[in-house]
Amino acid sequence: MGSDKASLVHPDGRTLARRAVELLHEAGCDAVVMSLRLGQPIPNGMHESPSYRIIRDKVKNIAGPLAGIATALNSAPDSDWLVIACDMPKLQASDLSLLVRSKPNDQRLFAFRNPHDGKPEPLCAIYGKGTFRLLETAITMGISSPRDFLISHQCMTIDPPNADATMNTNSREDWKSIQSD
Repeated sequence: MGSDKASLVHPDGRTLARRAVELLHEAGCDAVVMSLRLGQPIPNGMHESPSYRIIRDKVKNIAGPLAGIATALNSAPDSDWLVIACDMPKLQASDLSLLVRSKPNDQRLFAFRNPHDGKPEPLCAIYGKGTFRLLETAITMGISSPRDFLISHQCMTIDPPNADATMNTNSREDWKSIQSD
């Protein structure tokens, strides 16, 4: 993309980082955590506040989204985690609320099904209590993709209410299409 996606301004006027934090609060999350790589600047307008905290990726031998997920899960292993990426500009709080309400109590991993490939969307998913130990073992076995982790642990999925809810903006073309909607 050529720039920090978290600092991009959504058509609603909020940065993608601010919007993600607020969506999680609107969906009923008691605490919100923003995961950043070591050395990654804090996104524009997102200095720590009482409404969320920032953690830095600390899991060795792994990078990318899986490092952020693992670091978060390890910071509170006895909590359920609703994990989202900030670059899902069509995701709504109502989508997240549906995901939370739909999760069976006995299901540890629960995600929206990606409408394009039918696989779990790991960056719009619930990672339940005790998942860090499973993830830690998976990493030592060479799994480096959050999606592969969810698939290998029989993640249950549901369809998102709107097919574009989990669409990521990974290129300038993706971002331009969001701006024109």
